[in-house]
This record gives sequence, structure tokens and C-alpha cells, in this order.
Amino acid sequence: MTGAQPPLYQQVKRELLAAIAAGEYSPGKPFVTQREICERFGVSHATAVRALNELAAEGHVVRRRGQGTFVAERKPAPGDQTVACILQYHGPHVSQLLAGVEAGCAEFGYRLYLTHCEGDTAREEHALRQALAHNASGIIIYPAEGSRIEGVYEEVRNHRVPLVMVDRYRPDLATDAVLVDNFGAGHDLTVELIDIGHRVIATLWDETDATSVRDRLAGHLQALREHNIPARPDLTVLRRYRSQPVEQRRAMLRELLNGPQPPTVFLCSNGYALATAAHDLAALGLDIPGDVDLAGMDDAGPFDVLPLTVAAVELPSRELGRRAMRLLHSRVTEGPADPEMIVLPVTVKNRKSAPGHLRVVGAPWEGR
Repeated sequence: MTGAQPPLYQQVKRELLAAIAAGEYSPGKPFVTQREICERFGVSHATAVRALNELAAEGHVVRRRGQGTFVAERKPAPGDQTVACILQYHGPHVSQLLAGVEAGCAEFGYRLYLTHCEGDTAREEHALRQALAHNASGIIIYPAEGSRIEGVYEEVRNHRVPLVMVDRYRPDLATDAVLVDNFGAGHDLTVELIDIGHRVIATLWDETDATSVRDRLAGHLQALREHNIPARPDLTVLRRYRSQPVEQRRAMLRELLNGPQPPTVFLCSNGYALATAAHDLAALGLDIPGDVDLAGMDDAGPFDVLPLTVAAVELPSRELGRRAMRLLHSRVTEGPADPEMIVLPVTVKNRKSAPGHLRVVGAPWEGR
């Protein structure tokens, strides 16, 4: 014998629950009406009403007087809240940022799911979709350079999953963001270099298509204007340095150093660009310091950059992650609000504040 079929209203209810789970009806959005249920399933109004009543009683939908029926906001069970953290690359800055996020998760009782996308926008998109598929309570994301993906961010918004960007933001997307003062990093470090006596400052960049980079360049240019120093296009051009083949990098440096007004300091966008510049300048036979100085717009790199620089910016990396987690938690517990941008101050440190100094001595170079 075969088992008896469940009552018709339960069959309708089961189909509607499957549709909600599949994302056909987003949280907070209007749900199917009684009439539409009757037409879709070929059932009576009494059956449609009973199916809706059970969905409402179990908290899957909510009824609003004079407005209709809406899909209920998903409320995770205690201890079942999760945060998806989507980062790019590795290194001390990202590690400290993650440590701040982890501390916030421990404080507020979230489980953390981590993805490193290595600058790949396709992996970033996949990670966002995975966060939705696993019903993440919220998302913290360090967007990839040049990220242009839009559809998945629209899905995140439609699902009403809180999202906070860290370190950089997307000007085309209205999202919460926690950033460091990148304009200040470029501006204040340039002022420090000018005060030391540098007037010819060349910039070397790693990434070029990110708000953090453009804000640092804007700050650098503002500092030059304030001190009546003309901005030379060959010194301030936003072009990749670190990712170029070694001969192209060194040819770029030779051209600048052999010019009529060679730079006295190279202002590097991050610690990785600075480490590469130190290697290339040594190969060209220059001493650091002595023949030329180095400065870093942040301390994210393969080693502590300060002992090798005349000045460098210290990022509040751990606080960046902690504040992002605090903001995300408020969105999860208190509901949506107007997007907020939190900007954390940076600190400029000079060579005098370093516990020790490093010196790079290059072999003799005929172009010196």
C-alpha cells in the first residue's frame, strides 16, 4: 500500500517554502497573494488561506495590515550566526585586518568563513554567491582591484544581507565601508618629506585601479600644491611599477635618475613596491640612504619598512578589521540604515622613530 497524500494545503505550503528557499521571494519583499496561489496551484481560497496562515504562524511570512503579506527577515538561531570574510592576497596588513575581524567575531559570537581571492574578481563573485548560498548573517569584503562586478552585489542587497567593505570602497555602490585615511597618507607623508628637504619626489605604484591608490595620489598632489611645488607628470603618473618586467622597471628608474632634476626620494605606494624599488636601486648601484631615499605610503609589505625608509605611514590594520566587524554587527542586530563610511587616521613615522636603521649599498653604477 502507498501512504496517503498529505492534505492539499500542506502540499501548497511545501511548494511555497521551496520557492522561498530558492530565493524566488526575497526577505522583506511582497509574497504571493491568496488569488495567485489559487491560480498557480488550482486550489480553493480556503486552501490558500490555510497555507498562508501556517507560513505566518511559523514565521516564514509576515502580514502587514493594509499592505499585504511579505517574506519574513531570516533570523538565525542563537549560535548559528556566520560572517563571510572575503579578502585579497596575504601579508602583514591583511593578516592584522583579519585578526581584527576574528576578534570581533569572538566578541559578538559569530562563526567566520574566510576566502582569499588573490585579486581575482571571478573568485570574488563566487565567494559572494557562496556567502548567500550558506545564509551568511553578514559579509566583510576587501574588494579586488578594478572590481566591476555588479549583479551579485544587487543580489546581496535584495537578500538584505549586511555588507561592509574594508580598506577600499566601490564609488558606484552605496555600501558601508571602513577605510584608512588614504588621502591623509599621501598628503601627510609628502609634507613630512618636504619638511625634511625633499623637493623632487617620484611616486612608484603597485595597484592603480583602486580608491585607496587614487586617494593617496590626490593627497600627494594636494601637499605639493600647498607648498608651491609643481607636479611633474613623469613623477606623479599613476602607472604600475612592481608588476613590470625587471628590465622595464630599471629602465624607468634610470630615465628618472638621469634626468636634469632627478628625484631625491621615491614615494612607494606600499611595502611591496618599496621592497622592489630597494632591490632595483641596489642593482643600479645606488646607496639607500645616501644617493636616494625611500618612503612608504603604508607599512604593508614583506618586512618592516620603517628602518629602510626616511618616513613611512603606519596603518591601523587590526583596528580596521575590528571596526568593520563592529559596524557589521550593528547592521545584523539593528537592521538596515543609511550607508556609513568610517575613516580611521594613519600615523606618519620617520627614521628617527625606528629602533634601528637599514642601509642598502649598491655596486658602482656608471650612470651616477
